[in-house]
Amino acid sequence: MASMRVRLTFPTNLVTEPIIYSVGTKFDIVTNIRRANISKDTGWVVLEITGDDAILQNAVEYLQQTGVSVEPIIGDVLES
Repeated sequence: MASMRVRLTFPTNLVTEPIIYSVGTKFDIVTNIRRANISKDTGWVVLEITGDDAILQNAVEYLQQTGVSVEPIIGDVLES
């Protein structure tokens, strides 16, 4: 199983949508919220996703198609 960390930035119209739940169930991947900051107007989440490589890429493409900005993250300050 592969794992990747991404920073998701949500526009105003998607802040209240269950995007992380949807991507987890649609692609059968494990999602782990590492950090987040959400307000009524915008939000960002540092998300760790785990699954098969090809499925992870499909999940990232799905997130981008829904209007979420996806940026890969290298390293994590919460790492021990």
